[in-house]
Amino acid sequence: MEKQDFGDFEEIKEESDKHKQTGSTEQKFPSRVRFPKKKELIGIIVTRLGGNRMDIKTTDGKTRNCRVPGRYRRRLWLRPKNYVIIVPWEFDDTKGDIIYKYNNSEVNQL
Repeated sequence: MEKQDFGDFEEIKEESDKHKQTGSTEQKFPSRVRFPKKKELIGIIVTRLGGNRMDIKTTDGKTRNCRVPGRYRRRLWLRPKNYVIIVPWEFDDTKGDIIYKYNNSEVNQL
């Protein structure tokens, strides 16, 4: 069998390796931690329910069914045991919206 010529395959492969992420995304220097404002609460994710909904245990002792609003849907990747800031709904106190996720260094500073 003859060796086949694949053309620019090696060049394309080298170019695609340029875009791979390496290392962690955490900051090495101290940053300002975002604290909850009026009507916002800190919570920890207990379980994921599917469909961008999850159960969150908040600092006031309640467990709320919270959702990720559309503007944050692709930006926030959430897992159980992540710390988040939520805004409870005005008309139903058992539900709320997730508006911010703390990273590990911010949790240590809290």
